[in-house]
Amino acid sequence: MNKDQHTVWENCLAIIRDNLPPISFRTWFEPIVPLRLENKILTIEVPSPFFYEYLEEHYIDIISKTLRKELGTEAKLEYVVVVDNNNAQSAPFTMKLPTQKKVIPQNKPLTLPQTEEDNFTSPFAAPGIKKVHVDSQLNPENSFSSFVEGECNRLARAAGQAVAENPGGTAFNPLMLHGDSGLGKTHLAQAIGIAVKERHPEKVVLYVSANRFQTQFTEATLNNKKNDFVNFYQMIDVLIIDDVHEFGGKEKTQNTFFHIFNHLHQFNKQVILTSDKAPVELEGFENRLLSRFKWGLTAEVGAPDYETRMQILQQQAYKDGIEIPDEVIEFLAETVSSNVRELEGSLISLLAQATLNKKEITIDLARQMVKKIVKRHHQEVTVDFIKQIVCDHFNIDQEILKQKSRRREIVQARQVAMYFSKNMTKHSLASIGQQIGGRDHATVLHAMKAVSNLLETDKKFKNEFGEIEKKIKSLI
Repeated sequence: MNKDQHTVWENCLAIIRDNLPPISFRTWFEPIVPLRLENKILTIEVPSPFFYEYLEEHYIDIISKTLRKELGTEAKLEYVVVVDNNNAQSAPFTMKLPTQKKVIPQNKPLTLPQTEEDNFTSPFAAPGIKKVHVDSQLNPENSFSSFVEGECNRLARAAGQAVAENPGGTAFNPLMLHGDSGLGKTHLAQAIGIAVKERHPEKVVLYVSANRFQTQFTEATLNNKKNDFVNFYQMIDVLIIDDVHEFGGKEKTQNTFFHIFNHLHQFNKQVILTSDKAPVELEGFENRLLSRFKWGLTAEVGAPDYETRMQILQQQAYKDGIEIPDEVIEFLAETVSSNVRELEGSLISLLAQATLNKKEITIDLARQMVKKIVKRHHQEVTVDFIKQIVCDHFNIDQEILKQKSRRREIVQARQVAMYFSKNMTKHSLASIGQQIGGRDHATVLHAMKAVSNLLETDKKFKNEFGEIEKKIKSLI
C-alpha cells in the first residue's frame, strides 16, 4: 500500500522526536504541515522563510536521514511558505538533502564607505573625534544568557541567535521584533548586538533609539551636516533601531532612514528594529518604508506565561544572590503578569522593602508590596487608547474618524481625541494627525484651538469633556 504525505511525515517525526529535546521539537517541527507527496517529493508548509533557513541550517541531517529511510535515496523535500499569515502560499522551493553539513561562507572583511573627505563625525563621539571607533551603545547586562526564553518569545529569540551567527546573511533582514512595552524587545535586540560583537569583532554594531536618531537627524540638518549623518549610519554593519514606531508621521526622518536602510540592505548589512506594533498596524508611515519592514522576519515578543515569569524571578534572585521562598516567587509570578519590566520591578521593590526595613522576605510582605504596585499600575496612554475612550463616549466607530464627514459629533469627537492626544502623549502633531483620520499637523492645531474655545463658551461641551477626561484618568 502506498504511503501518503501524512504517514511519511509522521514516521519521520517519530524518529526526529526521539532525537531532539522536547522544546526544540515543539518549536521547529510541530508547526510544519505536510501538503503532498508526488514522485518521492514531499512538500511541507512552514510558517516563514526563517523556518526554512533554520531547518536547513540545524536539522537538515536528521530530516535527510529520516526521509530517505521512508522514500529511498531519491527522496526530495520541497517547502512552501505561508504568506502574510493567510492561506496564500509561496511557490515551492526545493530543500537540498546533502550528505554532509552545509558550510557557511566566512564573512567578508570590513569595508567602510568613502566620503569626499574620507572622514565624517560620529553623532556619538565627542566634538573633534572622528570615526576611528564607534561605541555600540549596548548594555552588557542585556545578553542572551540573561534573557529568559519561553513560549512568548521563542521564535524571536531563535531568530536573534541566527542573526547573531550570520548577520546580514540570513533571509530575515530586517529582523523586526514587535510587542507591547516592557516585554523584553530592547533586551533581545541588544543581546543580538552583544553576540555579534563577540562572534564577529570586526563588525561595527550600533544600538540607537528612534528618538535619539530623530534628534541627531534634526541637529545634523540644522548644522548642514546631513551628508555626514547619512554616511555615518551607512557604515554600520549591524544597526539596531529601538521603538521605530516613533518615526510615524515624521516624513523627513522616514525619507532619510529609507535611504540608509536601502544602502545597508544592498551591502548585506543587518538591520534590527523594535516596535510596539507589527508593520501592518503601523500608522503614519510611507508604504515604501513599510514594505521594506516586511522584507525579512517579523517576530512577536509576547507577554510571559506563568512558567516564564517564574524563571525570570528565579534568575533575578540568583543574580542578586538572594534566597527567596518558593511561595513568594509563585505569588509574584501569579499576581504580576502584565510585563517583564513590572515583574522585575516587583522583585526589586520587595528586596528593597526587606533590606531597608530589616524584614524577612515573606508572603505577607510580598502581598503588602504588590498592593502598592497594583495601585500604581496604569494603562499606557496612547493615541489608540484615547481614540477608543472618545469614540465609546460619542458612540461611534473609530473607522468613522478617518472619513471626511462634517457631521458635528464626528468632527467634535475627532477634535477631542486630538486635544487629549496632544496633552497626554509624547506624539508630535504630525503623528497625531496621521493616527486620527490621516490629517496633517495644521488640522491638529485647529482642533486644539476649537476645543479650547468650546471649553470657555459651551457649558454642555465642557461637561462632556470632563466626563471623557474623568474616564481616561480612571483607567490610567
